[in-house]
Amino acid sequence: MSQQKKGWSPFALTAIAAALAGGLCQPVSAATLCVNPDGTGGCKSTISAAVAAAGSGDTIQVAHGTYKEDVHITKSLSLIGDNSVTTIINATGLPNGIFIDGMAGLPAKIIGVTNVTVSGFTVENAEFEGILIANAASVTISGNTVTGNNLSLAGASCPGAPAFETAEGFDCGEGVHLVAVQNSTIANNLIKNNSGGILISDETGPTTDNLILGNTVTYNVLDCGITLASHPPAAIMGPVAPLGIMRNTIAQNISDHNGIAVAGAGAGVGIFGPLPGATVAENVISNNTLTNNGLPGVAFHAHSPGQNLNNNVIVGNLISGNGQDTEDAATPGKAGINVFGVSPIAVTILQNTFSNEAYDVVVNTPANVDVHLNNVANDHAVGIDNIGAGSVNATENWWGCLKGPGASGCTAVMGANILATPSLTLPILPIPLPFF
Repeated sequence: MSQQKKGWSPFALTAIAAALAGGLCQPVSAATLCVNPDGTGGCKSTISAAVAAAGSGDTIQVAHGTYKEDVHITKSLSLIGDNSVTTIINATGLPNGIFIDGMAGLPAKIIGVTNVTVSGFTVENAEFEGILIANAASVTISGNTVTGNNLSLAGASCPGAPAFETAEGFDCGEGVHLVAVQNSTIANNLIKNNSGGILISDETGPTTDNLILGNTVTYNVLDCGITLASHPPAAIMGPVAPLGIMRNTIAQNISDHNGIAVAGAGAGVGIFGPLPGATVAENVISNNTLTNNGLPGVAFHAHSPGQNLNNNVIVGNLISGNGQDTEDAATPGKAGINVFGVSPIAVTILQNTFSNEAYDVVVNTPANVDVHLNNVANDHAVGIDNIGAGSVNATENWWGCLKGPGASGCTAVMGANILATPSLTLPILPIPLPFF
């Protein structure tokens, strides 16, 4: 009897091996887990138990109810609440409501977790951040309410705050905090009644290429609505320079009534570099409504030499009714935008509309600042005041009348080294909202 008649032919064996190999290489289907407060119907009774049981890429559906826990996520998954009104993570006495934690492997591996989605929750009453995201990429936080967090704040300190958060004395991390986060989206959330709203910082890695879109950030009265602040690196990173905040887009948000509890508490959007080597550069602040905040609508602070707060663009925002800047960054009165820098700050301010400010744009930095195509017709107030050693190119703005700045009925300019003509003869129209 031939070898082929005794058993499988070589061709058949090869085909079977190929089929098995192909089957082994097929992706395993993601599972859907469920959570409800009673743990009925095959569901878990806590979100944390479902996260522990989930595999990478799984979805966790959470029924309405109140869950008293700090949800710690270290893997790719989607966490979906029934809705943000009735699905509540109450973190009373706990550090966070949700911590998306990719810090394992630092400092060699900056990004430790990717592809996480959180949507449909109220997150409240945490000692520190409601939602903390660290060393992560491709994260989406959408359709949540984050409220009443930062309860550990005591005066100008946050007792018990994590050691890797190096500059949280006045905010305990705020409602939502991004640290070393890349290519992620924070969209359509309501962030209210925390010490501060959204904090973007860089203690454990660069924070780059994120989209902060369509959020309502309001009545976070002890800090800014949205803060981009380069902080001292965490000790775990070793002796390195600040790691940087770059190429983020802050678009179509409402930042209102933040930083109003004490003088100097917070701006609508704050762009801050408190130490030498800090970098907050190439970010875009676009089409936001920045109103009634304690500091200016947009505040730049570069308090030391050797900082890079350059090439940020402030474009298409509605800026109204904001406060006066203070201390070394003081403005002469209430201001829409303040560009203060011991370091030179080259910034472009384009197509914004100001109202109800004493000073629309105040400049105090040894650099040239570009201010073009804005409506600085602000109830006969000062459109641009240059109080520093630099210069302002402010051609092609609308000053409230045909004759241009300083004419009867027009907004004024103050200070030296301001180029204000030619000017527009009609107000600009709001720019179309970008599509994201």
